Amino acid sequence: MRILLTGATGQVGSALGPKLAHLGEVIAPGRADFDLALPESLPSGLDRIRPDLIVNCAAYTAVDLAEDEVDVAFTVNAKAPATMSAWAAARAAPMLHISTDYVFDGSGTRAWSEVDPTRPLSVYGRSKLEGENAVRNSGAPHLVVRTSWVYAATGKNFLRTIVGLALARPELRIVADQMGAPTSAETIAGLLTELIERHRADLPAGFGRADGLCHLTAQGTTSWHGFASAVVDGLRCRGLAPACRMIAAIGTVEYPTRAVRPRNSRLSLERLGAVYGLVPPHWHAGLEAELDKYVTATLT
Repeated sequence: MRILLTGATGQVGSALGPKLAHLGEVIAPGRADFDLALPESLPSGLDRIRPDLIVNCAAYTAVDLAEDEVDVAFTVNAKAPATMSAWAAARAAPMLHISTDYVFDGSGTRAWSEVDPTRPLSVYGRSKLEGENAVRNSGAPHLVVRTSWVYAATGKNFLRTIVGLALARPELRIVADQMGAPTSAETIAGLLTELIERHRADLPAGFGRADGLCHLTAQGTTSWHGFASAVVDGLRCRGLAPACRMIAAIGTVEYPTRAVRPRNSRLSLERLGAVYGLVPPHWHAGLEAELDKYVTATLT
């Protein structure tokens, strides 16, 4: 099986690439050879690669900047997936596309299911929803996977931001009224690989009976404040001595951002278990593993 992996240097892509390697030949072109900002160039690249499976992890993820760079966000997050899925539809090639909790408005307190109405609050969320819809309406065998609060021991993300701040500042002020499941890139990569491996025979039919859409996050729920507190506690348990002695809980109104964030990013995992038999680890377990990686990398 020839697997095209886009976004291979990003958080999820870099964790997923090595895991997919035992399932087939992974082709992970760089931007110079496969640029989602130039959707018109993608069909020739796809003709050259001839993938049996497309895994699209690439995205424009600068949530606040997207409010000003609207065209770029929609080109990468919507037009490019539309182009790839149209190519896939013409050749009955399955496509796995990564999306986000930002397609919801974050109201209420219950976990969002795959059948709930989408009402994105930001340009980023709207561009990702348009990409979802393009893939789902393309006629290609597909699965759109929504995840949330993605982080890793490397790269630019909330975990790395909190580590840097905690080592330098005595007090942090972190939003406590946005709720979700911090989900490590490694958790996502492991579950996606297991899903593909288990349902390899179903790929031409669109990954089985999930109506082309499934939520995938770690288990459990916390706030950004709870996540930050767990990060700082984890650093101390590993022998690091953060300067941070207090983490103040603040409201969203006290931390204004260019783009509106969903208050409730809980995603239901019922379909993930019922259709695919997958049980994600708790977010605490994912964090422990990433902190171990961070400390190991720091000390070597």
